[in-house]
Amino acid sequence: MSEMTTIVSHLDANRRHDAVLLFDVADGNPNGDPDAGNLPRVDPETMQGLVSDVAIKRKIRDWVDATRGSQERFKIYVQQGAFLSDKQERAYSERNLKKGSKEQKDQQTAQNWMCENFFDVRTFGAVMGVTDYKAGQVRGPVQFTFARSIDPIVPMDVSITRVALTNAKEERQATDANAEGATHGTMGRKTLVPYGLYRAQLFINPHFGKRTGFDEADLAAIWEALERMWDLDRSASRGMTACRGLYVFSHDSALGNAPAHTLFDRVTVARRPGVAAPRAFADYEVRIDDGGLPTGVALTRLVG
Repeated sequence: MSEMTTIVSHLDANRRHDAVLLFDVADGNPNGDPDAGNLPRVDPETMQGLVSDVAIKRKIRDWVDATRGSQERFKIYVQQGAFLSDKQERAYSERNLKKGSKEQKDQQTAQNWMCENFFDVRTFGAVMGVTDYKAGQVRGPVQFTFARSIDPIVPMDVSITRVALTNAKEERQATDANAEGATHGTMGRKTLVPYGLYRAQLFINPHFGKRTGFDEADLAAIWEALERMWDLDRSASRGMTACRGLYVFSHDSALGNAPAHTLFDRVTVARRPGVAAPRAFADYEVRIDDGGLPTGVALTRLVG
């Protein structure tokens, strides 16, 4: 254990950590639902907004790749436009293993190499059983819940138009339909949430971390990403997104000194009195009950 981890508990990979993440979005779509025309995900009964754990992990992967991707140990396994089998084949090549091997020890050797070299494998886990370069299944130490908005959201689907025309044919078609001539190109749709404050929980289990080689540098990368990855992910469709709170409960014990749900209950978020339709983070009040924490549990406020 490094000197830093003996002082700063939230950076100790040998401890269990349970954390609450708050982030908001204004005039953007934090996570579109492909089964609903890419409208923002919602709970159909409560109309609370949802952001999947997969979407959050994608942002973390992108941040780590952008900030540490040049380091061999921080390569990313799950990337857009990349073939997973190619990376597993590399593990076999690096360890001089036979293609299609069914030997458990060979697959374990390949799995160990994947954990050593790919941040997201040793952090989130992976299923690497398909292809001729099997590396088994890894259960990662870092897991997220779905993020859920504090209040119901109003998914909006608005029309947009393109001023520029694609070609002369498009102009002729528009002129035929409108005697005044073409004034715009094709029409499209844009989906958004006027405002939503979302809350997610995450869990870091050191027992799984020991199996994958998850260490203090990986843990520091997680906290850094959760705070700063929103600026890397800017786009017109995302709107204005930002981390508004990150509260880490660190346990002295690897097994934990208190149930996670009792610690999460200490972080409460509610609309301020008189606010009918929240449109800013200032419309909410976040309260942290840090008095009388269970023995062996420390609270670190990284954001908020």
